[in-house]
Amino acid sequence: MENLNGLLAFVRAAQSQSFAAAAERMGISASAVGKSVARLEEKLNVRLFNRSTRRISLTDEGQLFFERCQNIVTQLEEAEQELVRISAVPRGKLRITAPAIGYRMLLPHLPEFRARYPDVELDLDFSDRMVDVIDEGFDIAIRSGELNSSQMMSRRLGPFRFAIVGSPGYFAQHPAPQTPDDLRHHACLRYRFPGNGQWQEWEMNSETPVELPLALSSNNLESILQATVQGMGMAYVPEFIVRNSLASGELVPVLESFLKEGGKFSVVWPSSRHMLPKVRVFIDFLTSKKVLG
Repeated sequence: MENLNGLLAFVRAAQSQSFAAAAERMGISASAVGKSVARLEEKLNVRLFNRSTRRISLTDEGQLFFERCQNIVTQLEEAEQELVRISAVPRGKLRITAPAIGYRMLLPHLPEFRARYPDVELDLDFSDRMVDVIDEGFDIAIRSGELNSSQMMSRRLGPFRFAIVGSPGYFAQHPAPQTPDDLRHHACLRYRFPGNGQWQEWEMNSETPVELPLALSSNNLESILQATVQGMGMAYVPEFIVRNSLASGELVPVLESFLKEGGKFSVVWPSSRHMLPKVRVFIDFLTSKKVLG
């Protein structure tokens, strides 16, 4: 970078035949231009300018060097202007990682985003594993729960509630629970976190810990949802993923008054990276939508 600064200072000084004029054009001091040129001369072991108290002029070696360097600087300026033009428009591949169930959150809104920004290519990764956003090169992640990493910036997408649900067929054979303690007599389908293998807690207002008989566990919420629809038992799931099933009667909610406040989703991105237009417009778009509504 120092070589490029010296090269630019030399070209600007040669074009204007003045360190002061070159400095004004570059937005630095005349002494800084003179020092950059001097370091370049030292590096090249050649004198590029004849200096007097009134003016500067190119030496024969300086003239030869200037003819080559002027084209280089021109090409660099054109490349910079091209990058500015390109980066001002949202474009390119946008890599997004989200929980496996996140497609229910995102997909309904993506056609509108694509219509607005057709030059942005969406590369989606839906997985319940703990993704390292920075090391794996993702631009954006959708995360639930509290965010503690100082390497990440975040914006809230909104809160969501949990629901305990079962199928009408299941409740035809097993009377619906009226209190959390009644769950001791039911088949429970439980989500297991992929990262640590621990089960998702069923957060309820209960005076005593609730024993949950385990009928099935899985590290994938979709499989638990399908098992619930098929009548294998009851599940504790984010309410937004069963909203349509509840509306159609395919699933039935229970113990609604006993459930504690739910969780929250956030969109996060690496704080160390310059926010490219494609990242900025997706974050603005997503936070403007009621993706959990």
